[in-house]
Amino acid sequence: MTGRPPSPIIQMEIYEYSAREVIRLQRKPSVVVVDDQYVSRSFFEIQVQMSRGYELAASLSGAEQAIAFCDAHPVDLVIMDVMMKYGLDGLTCAKAIHHNNPGVKIILTTSTAEARWIDEAREAGIDSFWFKEYSDIPLTEVMDRTMAGERVFPDSLPNPDFGDAVKTDMSERELEVLRELTRNLTNEEIAEKLCISPHTVKRHIENMLIKTGYRNRIDLAVNAKALGLVVHEDDRTGNRPRKGGERA
Repeated sequence: MTGRPPSPIIQMEIYEYSAREVIRLQRKPSVVVVDDQYVSRSFFEIQVQMSRGYELAASLSGAEQAIAFCDAHPVDLVIMDVMMKYGLDGLTCAKAIHHNNPGVKIILTTSTAEARWIDEAREAGIDSFWFKEYSDIPLTEVMDRTMAGERVFPDSLPNPDFGDAVKTDMSERELEVLRELTRNLTNEEIAEKLCISPHTVKRHIENMLIKTGYRNRIDLAVNAKALGLVVHEDDRTGNRPRKGGERA
């Protein structure tokens, strides 16, 4: 028994879908780069334009702009920094893009050595993660592998110098204390946030001073922040000012 042929309407829909697929497969993948720092954004632009296999669709200075752009235009790949000076951070906006447009590939990047974001990105379904300062593989390779369907995450974590020590010389608890220290909190405030005693906080700070050779807690905090050794979540997702001084 033979079935009835598709109706003219269904045939037209099939034709239109096939035509769109042919156009999509013939064109270069469109890329959106997002970074609030001009130098980094320019670097991304150059990488896309020199690769020849991609087309730069937009270069944006804010992560929230990327959400709107992906909703309104055909985009294949977004390369976006985690940290943003104004508005929502890159990781939060990457989750929104993935939710609204699951077909868009996303590479998150950072110039810091903060490794906690990797697991969060992986769990959120973000495709790849690239450390600007510490990666052993070039961004273009990450782009190609990501567009081929591979999820590319670092095989090893950044281990920058920290005074006389390196990051891995610090215990996980010491790094937690250090993150709070970068927010200029007292021992008592840190103890309350981490559910430990002020004496334990003091001991962790003293241990880090011995390891690093820094003179005091201020040196610890200032250098940790300047090096991007750790990043407090409030510095990533906090109530940062928007352009013009308005609070987010």
